Amino acid sequence: MPNGHDVRRLVRDLERGSVSRRDFIGRAGALGLGLSSIGMILTACGRDRSAGDGGSSDLGPMEKELNIYNWSDYIAAGTIPGFEREFGVKVTYDTYESNEEMVTKLQAGSSGYDLVFPSNYVVPMMTASGLAAELNRKYLPNLGNLAPTFVNPVFDRENKHAIPYQWGTTGFAYRTDKVTVPGDSWDIFLSAKYQGRMTQMDDKREVIGCWLRYRGHSLNSVDPAELAVARTDALAAGKYLKGYISAPVKSQLISGDVWIAQLWNGDTEQARVEQPAISYVLPREGSSIWTDSMLIPRASPHKRAAHEFINYVLRPEVGAEISNFTGYGSPNQSALALMTRPVPYPTAAEFQRLEYQKDIGSAVELWNRVWNDIKTA
Repeated sequence: MPNGHDVRRLVRDLERGSVSRRDFIGRAGALGLGLSSIGMILTACGRDRSAGDGGSSDLGPMEKELNIYNWSDYIAAGTIPGFEREFGVKVTYDTYESNEEMVTKLQAGSSGYDLVFPSNYVVPMMTASGLAAELNRKYLPNLGNLAPTFVNPVFDRENKHAIPYQWGTTGFAYRTDKVTVPGDSWDIFLSAKYQGRMTQMDDKREVIGCWLRYRGHSLNSVDPAELAVARTDALAAGKYLKGYISAPVKSQLISGDVWIAQLWNGDTEQARVEQPAISYVLPREGSSIWTDSMLIPRASPHKRAAHEFINYVLRPEVGAEISNFTGYGSPNQSALALMTRPVPYPTAAEFQRLEYQKDIGSAVELWNRVWNDIKTA
């Protein structure tokens, strides 16, 4: 766990100005602080430093280059070529596997990236630390295509720095030819009749979170008593599981080796393309929801081209093509009618059961102990 004394000393140095925000992020990460915790500290220690970076000024002529850094398998095959042909811009496209990997690359200061795709909990840290540029709405006329649900999100008020790209939820996938009455509760993982045919994700926040929701608690709970009950429920389910596996379980669902799997809705949809006998349930007790967004780094050398790409993705036909490939939901409301497999927005009742994951602060040590008990049982 992070050394409290070292963290407090580092925060004091930040407040005194004897350490830069850039150095603070690197040193805080080395001490074991997560991205959300770092963002909270930076926000508390000063105003958003991305303000005043030309968010309302003219960006000049279109550049001929654009450097994109995105998650793997997260864009349609025709998106980049189509943009290059229309705008005469050469796109360099790199991928990453975690938010931490992306932030570390930007923090190095010489990445040259013009567009990144952080998850919701990372955006506040990036804005507070000065890594994010303020968007210029003059170059984003297609913003009107966003669904109201994704306008003014809690993690970036007024969409000042980030424009939603894809969204999703966590529930469970199941084989309709093997499980005829799956129900709509997390208690399906307590069903002895499916022993050895079920998996949960290899993700402590998702597994512990679902059992917290099962008992009516927040999936961000730091209450020891609530976590103790979640641990008990997870251990009870564990004896019926084949294992803990995340995205790779898709192939086992397709083959029929696994019948029920805790999984993201988009990955479920990707599996259903190959095996139609797969369906998805958002449990009645609730679960997690997330949003990945398009964000321009403050150090971007091609901000005009980056804005043009965001506006391009906000076109209905482009947004539809991307979500048709990923299987995830499109925040572009105008794209839904063009999608072959549209992911409907959560209803008002469903939103009442959905939560964004938040930083759990020092409770991460307790969560780690609970997760270790679950995985080693």
